[in-house]
Amino acid sequence: MGVSFLSTSTLPSLHPLLRSHYPKTTTTTHQPRSVSICCSKIQTDVTDEEQQFLWKRRDILKCFGVTIGLESITNSGLLVGTANAADLIERRQRSEFQSEIKGTLYKAIKGNPDIVPSILTLAINDALTYDKATKTGGPNGSIRFSSEISRPENKGFSAALNFIEEAKKEIDSYSKGGPISYADLIQYAAQSATKATFLASAIRKCGGNVEKGNLLYTAYGSNGQWGLFDRQFGRADTQEPDPEGRIPIWEKASVQEMKDKFSAVGLGPRQLAVLSAFIGPDQDATEALLASDPDVAPWVTKYQRSRETVSRTDYEVDLITTFTKLSTLGQNINYEAYTYPRKKIDITKLKL
Repeated sequence: MGVSFLSTSTLPSLHPLLRSHYPKTTTTTHQPRSVSICCSKIQTDVTDEEQQFLWKRRDILKCFGVTIGLESITNSGLLVGTANAADLIERRQRSEFQSEIKGTLYKAIKGNPDIVPSILTLAINDALTYDKATKTGGPNGSIRFSSEISRPENKGFSAALNFIEEAKKEIDSYSKGGPISYADLIQYAAQSATKATFLASAIRKCGGNVEKGNLLYTAYGSNGQWGLFDRQFGRADTQEPDPEGRIPIWEKASVQEMKDKFSAVGLGPRQLAVLSAFIGPDQDATEALLASDPDVAPWVTKYQRSRETVSRTDYEVDLITTFTKLSTLGQNINYEAYTYPRKKIDITKLKL
């Protein structure tokens, strides 16, 4: 059965018991096999001689029930082995590294809040190079190459890339599991930048009071919606720029061109509207343009109204969901990235 017992008893042959209650026949008999099972000690009110042949029916059924029950539990998978300790250690290593990364990015963005819009557009442009037909491009860090960052669609984002470079130096200095990829860092910088916009909005709603704004964001904010994004940690860097012509020049693009680009990567008018603040010269101008399209206009209105509420739930949750989709386009996530060997302890040198 594949079950280990702490204590066992051997079930005697039931053949003598059956012979004592049924007439003899000429049927050929076979010696029953003894089965090792776990059951309680059987107590009966009979003599030692009678106990050799007589079993109480309820005790026999009890032992059979235990055997069948254990077999069922085993087959149902309830006795699966305990979780692999090494896997748990690796998860903890990745989680701790993520926390350190977020701390570094939070401090860097707090010291340079004007960089936020550029970081977000940098991450979007790195991701939207994805091509479904060839399964190439996507958030693979290709935008770090000089030949790509210098393209017209990426004009003005050199400062954001320099921000990424500086953050990478600091993060790599304390990483125990190797250098962080540009692909991961660009997307995590976008996450930190997005959180910064949410917090800034909460502070504005509190009349500029930072303490009250933090309380408002903690109480009503969408911080708990980043779980899926955080699990997608382990993107690999490409070693060459992505092909040209895959990203529109946002400030010159028509609504139809924007819709076509989003459709090409599996997104639609809803995602286009929620990203309006980061794909044009400014949010008001981009939203005015998008509102002229009947497919996008309802979503523009929805998010404008949501941003006026205290919680801004519809807008913030949809923005997080959209960034999460963008951040994994065409990527094979290595869920063992940034883990490292555990330090072995020589127990013979422990002082007790």
